[in-house]
Amino acid sequence: MYCKLLDEVVKEMRGEQVEVEIDVQIDINVSSYIPDEFIENSAQKIEVYQNIALCKTKEDILNVTDEIIDRYGKMPDEVENLLKISEIKQKCKEKGISKLAQKGESIVVEFVPEMFDYTIVDKLVQKYKTRVKFSPAQKPYVTYKLQNAKQIIEEIQEFLEVF
Repeated sequence: MYCKLLDEVVKEMRGEQVEVEIDVQIDINVSSYIPDEFIENSAQKIEVYQNIALCKTKEDILNVTDEIIDRYGKMPDEVENLLKISEIKQKCKEKGISKLAQKGESIVVEFVPEMFDYTIVDKLVQKYKTRVKFSPAQKPYVTYKLQNAKQIIEEIQEFLEVF
């Protein structure tokens, strides 16, 4: 942690671009955890959670997925959901999204104000028409009405591809 902060200070002093790390919050109604029946050993379970949390790219997620399958066998839906949510989180970081939350039959997508590209609103309205609403608040956000809440992960992944 200390070395990372020191590196950022040195980069700033040199006039180099410092990459901002976005802490993305995801709050959707999906079961995403590692069941005790799948990994009984708590130390191994913590290790897998840490490996998932450390994923920075889609390739990292694929590597962790392969490792989980190799070590523990076919993954239950809850673990697959956990990995898909990790992938969604990475996409959110790339797109400048700080929060993605389910509110009933809708998803609210909140952006980092400095990273928000207003041209995305036109793209979203063209594709989703009245199912999307934009609010240019202090933290801009988009509300997206889900077509099928049972397929929420897939629908979020498709929605994020528009950006």
